[in-house]
Amino acid sequence: MAHQLELDADRLRDDPLILVIPGLNNSNENHWQSHWEAKIPDCERVDLGMWDDPHRNTWVNKINLAVHRAGRPVILVAHSLGCQAVAWWAEYEQPAYGNPVVGALLVAPPDVERPGVDERLARFAPAPRRALPFPAFLAASENDHHCSLRNARGLAQDWGATFAYAGSIGHINADSGIDDWAFGQLLLAQLLREHRTRQGTGRSEETATRRRAAARYTRLPWIQSAEDGRRASEW
Repeated sequence: MAHQLELDADRLRDDPLILVIPGLNNSNENHWQSHWEAKIPDCERVDLGMWDDPHRNTWVNKINLAVHRAGRPVILVAHSLGCQAVAWWAEYEQPAYGNPVVGALLVAPPDVERPGVDERLARFAPAPRRALPFPAFLAASENDHHCSLRNARGLAQDWGATFAYAGSIGHINADSGIDDWAFGQLLLAQLLREHRTRQGTGRSEETATRRRAAARYTRLPWIQSAEDGRRASEW
């Protein structure tokens, strides 16, 4: 499959460092993030610490330290509350577009603003609304109890990310039964392809390419760019 070829070890030697950003309670050994960390060269987990009692600014500072210690381009792969931490890092740091972070895969961000949300998630509210300064996919599931599909699509639009419908697989975690999550690998591979061919490629072309690639691997046409979001039907 295409994503397996694109994640070939020989190619990855010259690619960005992949930094894995887990969410609340970290990602256990059965989580797709852990599988990726074990099988993909140059893929490292950021130790945010305080996993069961997160502090927003501490997590943001840990991400900032990991990004700058890399000393090379970086792709962020975040899950759940890790997505909000990445958005807050971009809000505070305001790096130049595509430097040093050249892409991000944001998976199952929680709705930190909904009534009755876990107080640990509420610490990251309100969600930043500024467009992210790097190309990004935001992948969401139809039956994620932490965030409605409509809210996830709204975050994608606000963050300037390409929305990718991941099916009905819960919170896209170890309980989802997705092993190493082939669809997510496709999205990561597309970010890598775009980075490899960045020179001379406009952002609108990148977005269109991302949307076409993701659409080949999803059963419903819910792949959309931020520019398309205003024309999408509401849930």
